[in-house]
Amino acid sequence: MWILLALALLTLSFNKKIAVGLLLAATVWAGWLGVIELWAAGIIILLAAISMTGFTLPQRPAIQRTLECLLVVLAVALTFHLMPGFHNPKVLDLVKAGPQSAPFTLYFNVDKALTPFVLLICTRTLFVREIPTHRPLWQWLVLLLSVPALLLLAVLLGGLKIEPHWPQWLLPFALANLFFVSLAEEALFRGYLQQRLAGLMHPVVALVIQALIFGSVHVAGGMLLVIFASLAGVIYGLAWMWSGRLWVAVLFHFALNICHLLLFTYPMYVRQ
Repeated sequence: MWILLALALLTLSFNKKIAVGLLLAATVWAGWLGVIELWAAGIIILLAAISMTGFTLPQRPAIQRTLECLLVVLAVALTFHLMPGFHNPKVLDLVKAGPQSAPFTLYFNVDKALTPFVLLICTRTLFVREIPTHRPLWQWLVLLLSVPALLLLAVLLGGLKIEPHWPQWLLPFALANLFFVSLAEEALFRGYLQQRLAGLMHPVVALVIQALIFGSVHVAGGMLLVIFASLAGVIYGLAWMWSGRLWVAVLFHFALNICHLLLFTYPMYVRQ
């Protein structure tokens, strides 16, 4: 079922019909497993039907804004697990990546995975948009090097420690993090929020605002995590802004999380 859902998300950017077909198959399977309730399955089927009809928001501004606001509220509710009817299974329960790492719990999130399907209805350029200029290779190399640099900064600030390891649960972590976390968050914060803000203000201001909002939603982890997430939001935002491709931002997000897991204490350092 999870492979079907991942494939649906993978194909969503270039073949909506195949993506919707895979999503419906995954929905039936999820219902059979008890991962989703009947009314949650109805929401998924409704989203699939809207996607298949090629629905676009009406041109009348008032109706357009109202419908888009409702869809964004739905996307936020799905992303932050506020929508009832979903029973995301716990795959890992309080495991430790290493002796200095905090206990970690992993869920496979059906609700969060639906976020790109919702936001694609709001904007057809969620995955791909035109960019005015292409950045030189050296700028991309600097941005790439900023991923380990940010993690090393977290070490200097005391939030992480260098602790290489290769956990047995790497594959389920990678599957969940790429498709059910990174893609959903990039769709919401970069593909939708940053893109909409950039249409109202200077792109750099939009970049900073979305990064600050992205950092603020991590406030439960403390101020150090807020700072770390905000800086990460700048990296992901630049990847999206420079490439015009959502999947580029997703891969930067995923790369940072994988580097974090394999080379540092994950998700944070626990003082002995």
